Amino acid sequence: MTSSNSGGSASTTSGAEHPTVLVLGCGWLGLALARALAAAGHVVLGTTTTPENLAGMEAAGIQSHLLSLGADFNAPAEALLLRLLGAADVLVLNVPPRAAPAGAYPSLLRPVHRAVAAAGTRHVLFVSSTSVYPNEPRLMREADALSTRDAASDVLRAEGHFVPRYGQWKSTVVRLGGLMGPDRAPGRFLAGRRDLEQGNAPVNLVHLTDVVGVLSAIIRHGVWGHTFNVCAEQHPTRRDFYPAAARYLKLEAPTFKDEKGVSGKTIDSSLVRSLVPYTFQHDDVLAALEHC
Repeated sequence: MTSSNSGGSASTTSGAEHPTVLVLGCGWLGLALARALAAAGHVVLGTTTTPENLAGMEAAGIQSHLLSLGADFNAPAEALLLRLLGAADVLVLNVPPRAAPAGAYPSLLRPVHRAVAAAGTRHVLFVSSTSVYPNEPRLMREADALSTRDAASDVLRAEGHFVPRYGQWKSTVVRLGGLMGPDRAPGRFLAGRRDLEQGNAPVNLVHLTDVVGVLSAIIRHGVWGHTFNVCAEQHPTRRDFYPAAARYLKLEAPTFKDEKGVSGKTIDSSLVRSLVPYTFQHDDVLAALEHC
């Protein structure tokens, strides 16, 4: 099935002002989102695979639960997932592809898909990645990669599981650029490396503050039935950005080969800016380095 939520044809509706939200996967991004939602007055349920995270989640006002997918997903885990979904108005599905072996990401999420259908979940917000687009030197919009259950990409197949065929629920897919923010300073990524390729390729990054802001606004304003790219508006080249990012941390700057021409994709985020009522705070990713 080809996704119908890759453009702007679906409607934007307003639901309860503070729907109950289940954040499945409270890692670096999920925990920041859960904290923001709880602070804004939402009842927030959150899952983690790490027992040490439970106390901090509870202290932030998040009803926390241990839940693992994959080989550890058993009958008690399924019962817990169904109970959590039954209590929530919105599921934020934030399980990264690296949580599964190569080729197994759709299978990892299949039990969640079954539980969403069984629990009668009303809304699903699927956190995805702009890695679904080919690395070609052109502007990439949402329609350049379609969510289908038989797509070549693991991530696109996983997205396709949560685009409802028969209107059982409403979903929005959010494809994030590379993440930057506290404890994820991009200056560490390439520091000290030599003669790197694709120095003229644009960077496609987004700050944690803006990801949390966009996801929160989608939930708050009921912006369902779309696929959105979420990325900073400015795209300096790798050659300009990563040495500056390394120097900001007082690390050795990487070097790039002397290549001609432009390479690499540029992520277009104009659709989310036109349909979601949120103002990006860190469109200048070089200026955003001081907020990492």
